[in-house]
Amino acid sequence: MKKKYNIQLVLLILIGLFSFNNGLLYAQKKVKKNKVRIKAQYINEINGDRYIVVKASSKIKRKIQKINGADLTVYTILNDEKHKLGQVTTNVEGEGIFTLSNKPNFKPDSTETYTILVEFKGNEQFKKAKKKIKFKNAFITSKVFEKDSINYITAILTDPNIGPLNEQLLEVRIKRLINPLPVGEGTYTTDESGSITVPIEADVPGVDGILTLEVVLADSDEYGTVISQVNAPVGIPIVHESTFDERTLWSPRNKTPLFLLIFPNLLIFGIWGLIIYLISNLFKITKS
Repeated sequence: MKKKYNIQLVLLILIGLFSFNNGLLYAQKKVKKNKVRIKAQYINEINGDRYIVVKASSKIKRKIQKINGADLTVYTILNDEKHKLGQVTTNVEGEGIFTLSNKPNFKPDSTETYTILVEFKGNEQFKKAKKKIKFKNAFITSKVFEKDSINYITAILTDPNIGPLNEQLLEVRIKRLINPLPVGEGTYTTDESGSITVPIEADVPGVDGILTLEVVLADSDEYGTVISQVNAPVGIPIVHESTFDERTLWSPRNKTPLFLLIFPNLLIFGIWGLIIYLISNLFKITKS
C-alpha cells in the first residue's frame, strides 16, 4: 500500500514539474515579443486626395526591420471619442496608405484640429502599439506667370481660419519620374502675405515643353505635408521617343523583329528537311 502511495506521489511531482516547465516556456515566449514603432504622416494634395502614410518597424536582433503585413486600425478622435475610419495593411516596405477623403467621421474639433490615432493590436511576434497625430488644414495656391521674358512661379500659403502664414518654409521643385528637381535654391520662406515668388530656369526639358511644378510645405508639425501642383509650358520641348509600335528586341512578342522570325524558322525547317531526307535514303538503302 505504501509503495502505491509513493508511486502516486512521484507522478504528482512529475506532473507538477511538467506544468512548471510549460509555464516557464510560455512566460519566455511572452517576453520575446518585439516592440513595434509606428510612424504616421498626414499628406494633403491640393485638388487631390488627403491621406495618411503609416510605417511600422521593429528592432529585432539589434537591427531595425520593416514589418510586412501588419494590420493597422485608423481612428479619428472627436470629443474624446474614438470613431473607426478603417484599416490598412503594411506592404513589404512596412508602409501603408490610408485615404481620408470621403470618410464621414473625419471631422475637426472646435479648434479646427484633426486628431488621428493609428493602432496595432499585436500578435504572437509583436506587442501592441499606437501612434497619435494632430494637424490642421492649410492650403497652397500657386500659378505661373511671365515677366520681362522670365517665367516665375508664385505661391500663397494660408490657414482658412487665421489667414496667410508667414515665416514658413516652402519647397519648390519640378516633378520627375524618380526624384524631383529643385528650382533655384529649392527652399523659400513665405513673407508677411504668406507668399513666395521664384524664377524658373529656362533650360529645363519637358515633354512638349510642359513641366509639372510642385510647391510643398513639408513635414510641418502643425499642418503635415501640403502639396500644390501646376502644369505650365515653360520647359524646353523634347520629343517623346517611344519604340512601342516598332519591331525591337525589347518589344512585346507581337512586335518581334522580322529577322528573328525569318532566320530561326529557316534554320529549323532546313534541319528537319535534312533529317527527313536522310531517313528516306536509309529506307531506300534497306529496300535495295
